[in-house]
Amino acid sequence: MQAKAQPEQSKQEEQIHAALNTHWQASAAGDANAEHDIYADDAICDYPQSGERILGRNNLQALRSHHPGKPSGFQVKRILGFGDLWITEYTITYQERVAYTVSTMEFRNGKVVHETQYFADPFEAPAWRKQWVLQSA
Repeated sequence: MQAKAQPEQSKQEEQIHAALNTHWQASAAGDANAEHDIYADDAICDYPQSGERILGRNNLQALRSHHPGKPSGFQVKRILGFGDLWITEYTITYQERVAYTVSTMEFRNGKVVHETQYFADPFEAPAWRKQWVLQSA
């Protein structure tokens, strides 16, 4: 038996989903101020592949604002979440190279307190599994 969502929780989730849409639209538009409104002042952002941890919204915004290869494309594939944990799958294009990206965000009081971002390069599908694949994602 699945528990029904509480009206209070549903409203909170609607607000988080709307904040995420605003965040990703601002990211795509290059609006650094609006992009970082979603973060708590003491937010933490982890990049596991490089081993970096960014402490605080101001440092995160400064880091992203100084990126030498501004994104030329940005497309959200889907946003999924429940309660205080939300996941966004999207692509970013940097200098004609696509990066497949997953962002996990943990919220507290309507703000992101922890984000982990994973980046992956595209690769050719191996021929050996072609018989089971309808088409690429």
